[in-house]
Parts: sequence; C-alpha cells; structure tokens
Amino acid sequence: MQYLRLISIIFVGSLFIFSGLIKLNDPVGTQIKLEEYFEVFATDKKELGLSILSNFWHFLTPLALSLSIILSSLEVILGASLLLRYKVKNTLWWLLGTIIFFTFLTFYSAYFNKVTDCGCFGDFIKLTPWTSFTKDIVLLIFIGFLFFQRHQINNNSTKLAGWSIFGVSIFSFFVATWAVWYLPWFDFLPYKIGDNIPANMRPKEALKYGDEQYWYKSLNDGKSIRLSQKEFGEQWEKYGDTLKYKFIEMKKPLLNPEAKAKIHTFADSTTMQQIFSGNKFIIVIAEARRTSIKYIKELNLLIKELEKNKIQAVTLSGDDGKTFEAFRHQYQLATPYFSMDKTILKTMVRSNPGYLWLENGTVKNKWSDASLPTIDKFGIKK
Repeated sequence: MQYLRLISIIFVGSLFIFSGLIKLNDPVGTQIKLEEYFEVFATDKKELGLSILSNFWHFLTPLALSLSIILSSLEVILGASLLLRYKVKNTLWWLLGTIIFFTFLTFYSAYFNKVTDCGCFGDFIKLTPWTSFTKDIVLLIFIGFLFFQRHQINNNSTKLAGWSIFGVSIFSFFVATWAVWYLPWFDFLPYKIGDNIPANMRPKEALKYGDEQYWYKSLNDGKSIRLSQKEFGEQWEKYGDTLKYKFIEMKKPLLNPEAKAKIHTFADSTTMQQIFSGNKFIIVIAEARRTSIKYIKELNLLIKELEKNKIQAVTLSGDDGKTFEAFRHQYQLATPYFSMDKTILKTMVRSNPGYLWLENGTVKNKWSDASLPTIDKFGIKK
C-alpha cells in the first residue's frame, strides 16, 4: 500500500503541475475558454428559466482572466504541495474539491456536446470532451484513494516546505503575469513566429470521411443523441417527431484528423489578399472596448517609418465598422482596416492590441502592446 500511495502522489502531483504550467504559459487562452464555459452555462440556465444563475455566469465573465491565473496557479501549488506532502490533509481536501469541479465541467461538455475542447492542457495537447472526462475520472480515482489514505501519509509542515510552496506561488503568478503582458513563453498556436499562415490553412493530405452520423437533441431532457446511418434508417420516424426531438446536424466523422488544416477559418478572400501579400505590419484589435493603445504616439511614428520602408500597416478589428471608426478616430489610427472574427484575432496574438510582422503570410515576429517594437526590430536602420 505504501508503494501505491507513493505512485499516486507522484502521478497526481506531477500531472497537476504540468497542467497548471501549460495554462500559466497562456492565461489569456484559458480566459477565452472560461468565457466560453460561462456563456454556455448562462445560456443554458436562461433557457431553463433560471435567470439568477444566468446572471451569475455573466457576472463572472469580466473576471475570467483573474480566475484563469488563480485556478492555474492553484493547480501548480496543489501539485507541489502534494509532492512535498506539505499540510497533506488540507492539500487533499483542496485536490478533491478541484478535481470534482473539473470533472463536472468535462462531463457537461462531453454529455451535452457544448464545449468541444476543455482546454485542460491549453493548446499544447488537444483533448476531446470524452477523453478529458476520462482523464478526470482517472485522477478522481487516484485522488480519492489518497484522500482515504490521508491519515497514513506523513505530513510535512517544516519551514523549508512552507517557503518552498511560497516560492512556487510567487513563480506561478510571475509566469502568468509575464505571459499576459509580453505574450506566452511558448507559442503552440498556428500563428507562431516562423509559421506561414496560408500554408496552415491547407490540409496536409486529402481528408477521409466515414459513414454519415445524425445528431438530434431531446426536447425533454436536452440530451444530445447520435445515430449511425443504419440506426437513422431504422428509427427515422421516431426522431422525426418535432415535439420530442430537434434535428441538429448530419456529419461524416473524419478518419484522419491529424491531416486537418491547423487554421479552419480565417477571413474573406479580399482581406487575405491584402494581408498575405508583401511586407505587412498587422495591428490586431480584437475588442476596442477592452483596450486602450498605451503608446499611440510611438505607434503612429512607427507606422510612418515602416511605410517609408515599404512595410504597410494594416489593422484587423473584431468590432463592427461603426464601433471601430469611433475607436480609430479617438486614437488617430490612420491605417486601412478589415473586420474579422474576434476569436480568430485573439488566437493570432494574445494581446489586445497586439502586433504581427508578416512577410508574404509568414510570421516574422509578433509583439504585445507592452513591447511595441522599434524600427530596428524590422532590420531597418535609421
């Protein structure tokens, strides 16, 4: 039993640290995922007539970034505490509560087919909802075992252990804060430096599909139902009852998902032609209401210098034309601009505003607003 406890401690502690560090590397990505969950929960509760709970999830949305940092840091801290056996009984209570919370989220995503990627390991490892749920069930078993064995685990409450956990806490918040201000330490997205965006929009090979599948939603309990082609042929009259079932979609499962394009949607052909040809300095503003350009004077000077050297500045906005026109006049941002989906813009660069230097669609460099580049970063000498 002692060896089983040791294996469980190492497994759970290491996995929590790994998962937390992946999220701390990109807290804005975790923020986006939390906002997606909050929106789903708010919509579902509103449909059920629970407006108070719906308002609660809407209330949490502006706090998503703070919650992202806190929850991700908590994973690392709890993992380190377990490995050090620091205040092990309290640690196991926290671990049990945390894994129950995560298991609920992944089950909800999988069962109701709501959020297709839980974000458990950020963009580093993509997991399907059911895979995520299975992973959490395994963790729940290991944590449950340790919880019931907590009185047999030697407790470590030394000053050294306490200071170590304090150091881990400071480190976690530092990693997250730096990533928010200066972009993720490691970029796992298809817009990283060196990537060619048009190439990432094409599949690696011809995509292969299986037989048709039909998806329905039960109007009684809200459950998602998947039918094979054979099942649909046998039961189409039953599921044709529009008072009991709602048809969602018909799709064919992809047999070689690894061949899919890294970027599935981007922009219209006019926008792509403008930003993927030649040298471009892209200013990304996903949401005007959530940003202010701190270094607007320096930015406008940089734009003029770049255009003298045949690098055109273009702004990509996630807002409607009227909203962005008001914003650009406020900041005197005199560049051509194109509207795009704000989720895509948040994926391109984890900063609002953020900046990319593209050369024929290849990302040469990217910066956050806190690290606005100078002209020499483009290989240009004054």
